[in-house]
Amino acid sequence: MATTTSELIFSPQANHNFSRILGDLKRANLSITNRLRSIREDAGFVAEVADAFSRPLVANERCGSWYIPLEKKAGSAYFKSTDGHTGQWRFSTRRLNLNLLDIIGNNDGCIVVDSTRRGKRIPDALSKTVSIWCCVLNHILFPENPAFHELYTPPNAVSESEHAQIQSRIPEHVASLKALDIDLGPYRQRLKKPLRPIWVTQESHLVPTDQIFEDFHPVICCTSSRRVLGGEMSEGGYIQGAGDDTENWALGLTPPVFWRHADTLLSTPEPDLPDLVRSLVAENVATIDTPGPKQVAPCLFVRPLSQTTPPSPSTCTISIHSKTTDPSSWVKSPLLMEVGLGKAKLASRNLRLALPNISDFVQRYLERKPETDSERKQIWIACETGKDISIGVALALLCQHFDAQGNYGSGLPPPNHNKSDIRVKLSRIMTNFPEANPSRATLQSVNSFLMG
Repeated sequence: MATTTSELIFSPQANHNFSRILGDLKRANLSITNRLRSIREDAGFVAEVADAFSRPLVANERCGSWYIPLEKKAGSAYFKSTDGHTGQWRFSTRRLNLNLLDIIGNNDGCIVVDSTRRGKRIPDALSKTVSIWCCVLNHILFPENPAFHELYTPPNAVSESEHAQIQSRIPEHVASLKALDIDLGPYRQRLKKPLRPIWVTQESHLVPTDQIFEDFHPVICCTSSRRVLGGEMSEGGYIQGAGDDTENWALGLTPPVFWRHADTLLSTPEPDLPDLVRSLVAENVATIDTPGPKQVAPCLFVRPLSQTTPPSPSTCTISIHSKTTDPSSWVKSPLLMEVGLGKAKLASRNLRLALPNISDFVQRYLERKPETDSERKQIWIACETGKDISIGVALALLCQHFDAQGNYGSGLPPPNHNKSDIRVKLSRIMTNFPEANPSRATLQSVNSFLMG
């Protein structure tokens, strides 16, 4: 008797029909309804973890926010699984996540929420990237106490051999953080104990506790989804890591919109869901409360394009638009430049050719004499999200026109840039604005402009 579908023998026509039926069943199981139900089911487990440990919930973006209702989310983290992939372990000097140290210090720890797709128990971001982060920061925060420098990884996800290999690279990660010359003194005042990761999955036995961990601040790594070993069709509609690939199914739905309308979405028949989702997304775009501009240096601010009003008539504004335009049309006035670079990766690539024009425009603004004694130089840089191209422009300007403290000086010698200096300036931007997300292509364009 055949035990798997691969052992069944059909005529060619029957085999074609059988494959089509299996495909239809799989698509039906991966419906929007099943994905949203799976997310809310896993969010229930996350709530149990929060109750058990009495620590604030932090979403590891982009996935983690799907599993935390808006009112329970204390913050965001950006630990990438790729930084924990076998042989590629690293401490990200771009994603420092120093904002978590305030949450950890104020609450004696936190719960970092993430998910992973079918087949894995814990995502690499939680099993290895967070482990590296804790270990490196312990070296920096407590240099005088080697007992705090131990690396912790989950033995059911990381072998002894891999653990040893990760441990061997810790010194170079520590050196890379030291090279950024970031003042961690304020964090040392808040953190009296080392950081230590703890891992929780749906297989864990949770016992409610108000435990104070005497020897360390717990960084509780919560994998929200339960592990599925077989195919999705064996799980009665449950989808592991449903929040992990939303670009393929969500139709623009975001965690905030989902949680505001969860009951309505989950009670709507599947055929009607796409139209409802599009309607809710459009409604959200019309009413979205856009965050204010972010200051990334003393006179540099980044913002989304939707914020069009500068704080004063003397503010210099550089707007990056998704429609490609001729450079001769970019300068609208001595205080306004509208740069058309195209969309997404095209914009990131075109940025390299645009940066000389942008830099010259800003140089003229900085050299302009103020009209009043109280006039304060400000440069606003806007792109579609306020987190990608605008960050690249801010980084280029910070390196090209400002000193180590971020202050403009016309008497500065011509800059001689290298990757290390650029990395230091980027780390300062990311420390001021942890949610910034410059793409690799954007940063490559900045490096090409600055280093030739």
